Amino acid sequence: MSVRIKVCGIIHPDDAEAAADAGADLIGINFVPGSPRRVDLRQAEAIAKRVEGRLERVALFRDPSWDEVERVTRRIDFERVQLHGQESEADVEMLDLPVIKAIRGADLEAAQQYPGALLLLDHPTEGGGRGKAWNWADARELIAHGYDVILAGGLSAENVGQALGDLGDLLPWGVDVATGVEGEGNRKDPMRLAAFVAAVRKAEHG
Repeated sequence: MSVRIKVCGIIHPDDAEAAADAGADLIGINFVPGSPRRVDLRQAEAIAKRVEGRLERVALFRDPSWDEVERVTRRIDFERVQLHGQESEADVEMLDLPVIKAIRGADLEAAQQYPGALLLLDHPTEGGGRGKAWNWADARELIAHGYDVILAGGLSAENVGQALGDLGDLLPWGVDVATGVEGEGNRKDPMRLAAFVAAVRKAEHG
């Protein structure tokens, strides 16, 4: 099974198309207040429509009201929801769509709280969206315990091969990139996207 590649924080339809063209498997569309990559519903709809049927579209929230989640997912046919806050297991189970739950680092105790979710492992202290690297090899324990995890936090074409190599014979469900494939203004750079995808594919077969 190939490592899935998720490009997060898409803010423009052209960037979504570039991600699909590069070979990404999922894109993240951000609805978190205060995030520099947050988009409104009109923008999100245009982004999602551009790549409909080509890859999975993921709606990102942090501690949202469920009215907000319903408002977004009723208007746009997302394939998954990603939660970045202090949401409980009960909150996760309320959602009809498959859930990606972000946790800080490779925290086994936190992972055990979300048995039905994909786990996105971000920087243990910095959180998501800041492009900060951490010791991704820590994820080995969770993968060995049977958890499906997505490595995130500071990944780029230059280091994703090493991050995957540090896991030994284990592979994560996926990898997540945002800052590492961006140019100016949080726009995704097609050349960096292509380089990132190539680096992942080389590492998983190496």
